[in-house]
Amino acid sequence: MPAERAPGRTAATGLDDLAPILRPVMKAVAAAVGPHCEVVLHDLTGHEMESTIAAIENGHVTGRSVGGPSTNLGLETLRTEEEDHDEYGYRARTADGRDLRSSSVFIRDADGRVIASLCVNVDMTPFQAARAGIDEILGSADAPAREEIFAQDISEVLDNLIESAIAATGKTVALMGREDKIAVLRFLDDKGAFFVKRSVDRVARRLGVSRVTAYNYLDQIRARTP
Repeated sequence: MPAERAPGRTAATGLDDLAPILRPVMKAVAAAVGPHCEVVLHDLTGHEMESTIAAIENGHVTGRSVGGPSTNLGLETLRTEEEDHDEYGYRARTADGRDLRSSSVFIRDADGRVIASLCVNVDMTPFQAARAGIDEILGSADAPAREEIFAQDISEVLDNLIESAIAATGKTVALMGREDKIAVLRFLDDKGAFFVKRSVDRVARRLGVSRVTAYNYLDQIRARTP
């Protein structure tokens, strides 16, 4: 049953008058979003659901063209015409299984009858492919947990290793005890940091110990290593 006529309203503008207004809007949306965005105007005045498409932009998204049919949503709308059927950002799919993000707005005449719908359908395939590519580049959760440092010179690489070693203790240098500082040197030795010239001097200064003390710690570490 059609919705009750709104008081004080005159006869509605028909689709023939609306279409010239909506077509430039359709072109604007399709151009702004891109070739993966389809915009469709359905003529629902005659309830001839086999041929409702009055205008379409980027019809290659769903393979439809002017004169094409309605969707199941259009059928449901006419079944309960008095209800609000506008929907935004819902998931849909093409006949060949591609995911769409869609919005549909139903246009009514002055008597509340649905005369048209304006639908936007965005093919999510390019975005899904991009996300898959990004996930592949960023790596999965089970990728090896290794950190490689790229720098302009070896001193910068060493400084980064020293800071990583300190961070691994969970303490600032000021709060470190002897065992913490030995742990820093062990970390650096495992990473090969002491192949860098004058690296022991650099580490000693950062830890606030003498060069001799740093070498003593390093000797202790290597003596315990089989």
